[in-house]
Parts: sequence; C-alpha cells; structure tokens
Amino acid sequence: MHPVIRHIVLFAVLFALIACWQAPSATADPSALWHIVHDRCVPHQEQFRAPFPCLETDEHDGIALLKDLVGQTQTLLIPTARITGVEDPAVLDPAAPNYFQLAWRRIGMTRALADTDLPRDAISLALNSEYGRTQDQLHIHIDCLLPDIRARLAEYAGAITRSWTTFPTLLAGHTYLARRVWTLDRPGANPFQLVADGVAGARADMAAVTIVVAGATFDGEPGFIVLAGRADLAADNRGSGEELQDHRCALAHPH
Repeated sequence: MHPVIRHIVLFAVLFALIACWQAPSATADPSALWHIVHDRCVPHQEQFRAPFPCLETDEHDGIALLKDLVGQTQTLLIPTARITGVEDPAVLDPAAPNYFQLAWRRIGMTRALADTDLPRDAISLALNSEYGRTQDQLHIHIDCLLPDIRARLAEYAGAITRSWTTFPTLLAGHTYLARRVWTLDRPGANPFQLVADGVAGARADMAAVTIVVAGATFDGEPGFIVLAGRADLAADNRGSGEELQDHRCALAHPH
C-alpha cells in the first residue's frame, strides 16, 4: 500500500474507534451509520476539508466512504441522504445516484487495503435485505469474495446470461438468481432497477431483497455478475448477501 494511503486509512480507522464507536454500538443503535456520516463526516468535510472518520465524502455524488471496523479490506459506501435501505422508494427514483456504480468506482481502496492488485473477479459489492442488516441507513459492503464463491461464479459463468436465471448451485447454502451485465453505468443497468423490474415479486417486496455484484469477464470483456436473493425467515435465511464476502480477504494472500 502506498505510504500516504496507509497513513490516511490508519488515521481514519483510529479516529472512528475513538470518536464514533464509543457511542452505542452499531448493533444497539440502528442509526449509528447515519449519525457517523451526517453528524461527523459531512460536517468535518465542510468545516475542515477532512471527512474523518470517513475516508471520503463526495457532495456531488451524495456519498461517503467509511472503513468498516470488521476486517482489513471492507469499506462501506453510504449515501449522505437519509435512505433506510433496499426497501426505500428513493433507490428506484430515476434521479437517484447509481450507488452500485459509485461503489465500484471505489474498489481501488479495497485493493489498497489488501496491499495487492486484486483482480476484478475477486471483488464484490453486497447490499443486505432489511432482515439481514443491523443498520437502517443504506450501505453497500465493498470487499473480497469468499474463495469458494469466486470459484463457483467462474465455474458457472457460461451459464449466466442476460436474463435472470437461478444460479446452478447454492451459494453459502442459499438460492440466488443471476444475470450478467457489461456495465452498471447506463439507464436500466442499475442493479436496483434490474432486480425490481426483472425478478418476479421483487418490486412489491424490496425489503426482502439482497443484491450482490461481482466483477467478471465475459469473452474477454469486463462485466459483472449480478446476484439477487430473497429473505425467507421460515427457512432461516435473512437475505444477507454479505455472506458471500470474505472480510479476511484470503484472495489477497492465496498462499
């Protein structure tokens, strides 16, 4: 990792530990992330041009990037507007920022934290359902895939088409739908819209939806695998796509 980036990240994490997480824990306070971003990161950026404890705030895009305290490489992309989660109607507003695209643009931080140039198919974006999260502020987890999940996505990549189909095997013990896209950054390619418009029953019950985006390559061209799952509390499935991620990032040091 570049020394400057290392110092920025270490200072941000230390600041978060001291300044933010001594308050009621994120588990106890479902609005903890909102207060961190709204009450600390944004004001600090406005007043001091330093967004600590966040790594970044972007007024134009309306997002903040926060190093999660769990794991070495996990960061969170968080809107600076009050948006509760996947079920919030704001995410389907045509004028809403493309939060998944904005998250993917920041995978360089994951690579820096991993201290290695992770390939695109090792990195993922995960958004948990309302039942699989602890925070009531939209946040996308940016981190490595679990090695076995990466292997399965690569093995069955040829079976993933431009239409939603059931992934051939269970992932982390749960059923996911999958489709391929070549970009996240055009009308109709926003994963929120892809799921709401293409997955049966999703728009009527977005609270139960979990979405994972993984980098991929199709026929030599960079693209993405979009996975959609659904919470089923009766089956002990809370709809937490984060289960496909590895916050230890074993892929950064495979040997």
